Amino acid sequence: MNKSKNSLIGGKELRSIFWRSFTIQSSWSFDKMMSYGQMNGIEKSLRKIYPDDEKYYEALHRHTETFNITPHISPFVMSLSVAMEEEAARNPAFDVGAINKIKVGLMGPLSGIGDSFFWGTFRVIAAGIGISFAKSGNILGPLIYFILYTTVHFIFKGLSTRYGYVLGTKFIDESEDNHLIDKLSYGASILGLSVIGAMIATMVTLSTSLTFEIGGTETTLQSIVDQIFPGLLPLGTTFLCVGLYTKGYKTISIILSIFLLCFLGVVIGVF
Repeated sequence: MNKSKNSLIGGKELRSIFWRSFTIQSSWSFDKMMSYGQMNGIEKSLRKIYPDDEKYYEALHRHTETFNITPHISPFVMSLSVAMEEEAARNPAFDVGAINKIKVGLMGPLSGIGDSFFWGTFRVIAAGIGISFAKSGNILGPLIYFILYTTVHFIFKGLSTRYGYVLGTKFIDESEDNHLIDKLSYGASILGLSVIGAMIATMVTLSTSLTFEIGGTETTLQSIVDQIFPGLLPLGTTFLCVGLYTKGYKTISIILSIFLLCFLGVVIGVF
């Protein structure tokens, strides 16, 4: 691995990122998703970069923001984050907010590649090879599938860990004079907001079953809302939840309140 003269991160820290990346989903939650697993993956590197406890805990807290990505490609973003944290420790003028902005901006594009290759393509190919052996009664069928998939998984994660840090370090070194970090951070913010907006449109659903009569014709409230602003109810609900969260309400309290309101709404016929 090519390292700059002032680099604090070596093979030991990158190996820690590699092995810990396999546990990135061990503390998965609906509000933070993989953030705590990702934070745990780079914890040793952060301690090496920030020997001072206060700065170390600040860095850990930065990486508790919501994070979600195809697990196989997660080491790339993790080691890239470490390269940026290393620059933040060296350069007091570095905008630490750019670290999470770039992480969020990369989640969508890299997950699109990772999901398509690992879940949609290679897993099917490896399973097909294993099944062809298993159909003939060969016990090697499941073993072949496991070995093929695991081997590629390990190789890909190893390369992701290495080149995420190398490319991140090289990019940061070359971008100091032309403010590329600021531009990339701005672009990543736009991309991240676009990804979140698309997630709201595709993953949040809410409709009402209320009906009433207009001129002797039965009409549903949902049809009227859809004509005015399709997706208004899911969008309004999302903004309401965000507003409650920013006011200090606990995530679990918001989730339980949604469950309760939906249950009551179904009982009385609103939903």
